[in-house]
Amino acid sequence: MIIKVLGTGCAKCKKLEETARLAISETGIVATVEKVTDLNDIMDYGVMMTPALVIDEKVVSSGKLLSVSEIKELLTKGE
Repeated sequence: MIIKVLGTGCAKCKKLEETARLAISETGIVATVEKVTDLNDIMDYGVMMTPALVIDEKVVSSGKLLSVSEIKELLTKGE
């Protein structure tokens, strides 16, 4: 599983990355977390508001900071 956190480096973007890593460790899912900061790359996903979370190339959230439990739910939804 590949998780991408889209954001230019603001505090909320950094917090979402931190929260995503925590959710991954709590679920035991094997995943890679990537940070996407380039504005053109972010726009390629059709995201207009950051932070955004992408799971396996699908945008699952944008413009808000998700909680650990919300991310865990998104991570385990496809299982």
